[in-house]
Amino acid sequence: MTYDLLIVGGGINGCAIAREASLLGLKVLLVEKDDLAGHTSSASTKLIHGGLRYLETYEFRLVREALHERERLLDAAPHLIRPLTFVLPHAHSVRPWWIVRLGLHIYDLLAGGTSLPRSRGLRRGDKAYTDPLKGDHRGFVYSDCRVDDARLTLANAIDAGQHGAEIAPRTELLSARREGEIWRAELSDGRTVEARGLVNAAGPWVRALLDKLAIARHSQVRLVKGSHIVVPKLFDGDHAYILQQPDRRIVFAIPYEGEFTEIGTTDIPVERPEDAVCSEEEQLYLLEAVNRYFTRQATSQDIVWCWSGVRPLHDDGAAKAQAVTRDYVLELDEAGPPLLSIFGGKITTARALAEEALAKIGPLLGTEVEPVTRARVFPGGAMAEFDKFLATAKARWPFLGDARAERMAHAYGCCLGDMLKGVTDLGEDLGAGLTATEIRWMRDHEWARTAEDVLWRRSKLGLHAGPDLAAKVEAVLAERTEVTANGP
Repeated sequence: MTYDLLIVGGGINGCAIAREASLLGLKVLLVEKDDLAGHTSSASTKLIHGGLRYLETYEFRLVREALHERERLLDAAPHLIRPLTFVLPHAHSVRPWWIVRLGLHIYDLLAGGTSLPRSRGLRRGDKAYTDPLKGDHRGFVYSDCRVDDARLTLANAIDAGQHGAEIAPRTELLSARREGEIWRAELSDGRTVEARGLVNAAGPWVRALLDKLAIARHSQVRLVKGSHIVVPKLFDGDHAYILQQPDRRIVFAIPYEGEFTEIGTTDIPVERPEDAVCSEEEQLYLLEAVNRYFTRQATSQDIVWCWSGVRPLHDDGAAKAQAVTRDYVLELDEAGPPLLSIFGGKITTARALAEEALAKIGPLLGTEVEPVTRARVFPGGAMAEFDKFLATAKARWPFLGDARAERMAHAYGCCLGDMLKGVTDLGEDLGAGLTATEIRWMRDHEWARTAEDVLWRRSKLGLHAGPDLAAKVEAVLAERTEVTANGP
């Protein structure tokens, strides 16, 4: 079978490119050796943000693009992306007060006509923000957004699949070679396929894939590990903190899954993608970072979960890992049928990256390229206001209960109506509010194949579940299901 575009990599960039290409009418095959968002794209800090600290390295274009994408994504996926207030204490600051204030002012200017509140100073009445802190209570307040990173990646894949793309997780590209005007590729599922263009969106494996293809590369990738820990919540409220550290890094403390606080991230150079492990040293660094600020302290025994993702950053020669650009580079090889390799990128700018990727490779495939996703909502995102949708969901499906209704409304948005069509009772609660109905939906519509897919990527119910839930999930997943070309 011949495709217009073969995309290797089921992270946020690969899925966003598949979405953009399929909406342009291209015949697309996306292959991913593991689960969708199985690596870096489910191991982020889970923010949609402009990157306040990138201003220190003068990446004004990247920050401006990211802030404008932040606004688009808020409109496109209001169930997955929510505004989040950040408190930036000035205690322990290694930057002068006026520098921080100027940086926030520039951040506001670059955001343009944003719907989010502008930055301001901490006020005497901000007791909810200052009470959890020890020491100096001066500081600032600004806004960005939180995101369910794995589900946003999944939303891109679902939209692509609904427009003809074939999404093939757990399918590895074994080899590919140029033959005349096409790429001939061998896949781990036994197929040999042809494609008129190839996209290397393998993330941390971008360099390894180029080596496998025996392609000389010009750009270099720098692998930088970012680790996070989760502890019982360190403060009440639905706001977050951005904490300056003595080494000039910043660490986020973010409300997570109701009962917890997410703390991250680090910047550690690594040699291999497989080095994505949160080390004991990193855990201690993150604990010290929050204990420096909060009255409520945390220890190693409090850590309930940790994760680490390897960022495939474009190597710009910066001496320190934290100074390496977070911008992306698209490298096009036209020595035969085209090959486009993706270096760098971040969740916030994946849609813009995909648009630029198609602008580069589309004309070589004879496709007339135009922006198709700038104002397009994601599956589940067609709602005027999330709170009104949630109230309607609770009234329409009272058997969900308030807590489960809110969790599922955030996860599925308007697609919840498709899942619950004709359903009057979800049946047995297998644990943490999860039922066989929801597991089957993840299996049949979201490519879930293992308990880890269900409990740690498509949901975070693993944090709330007992040890026996994984076996129950595996039993439901093992039930017979039909597989189609565009999805499970």
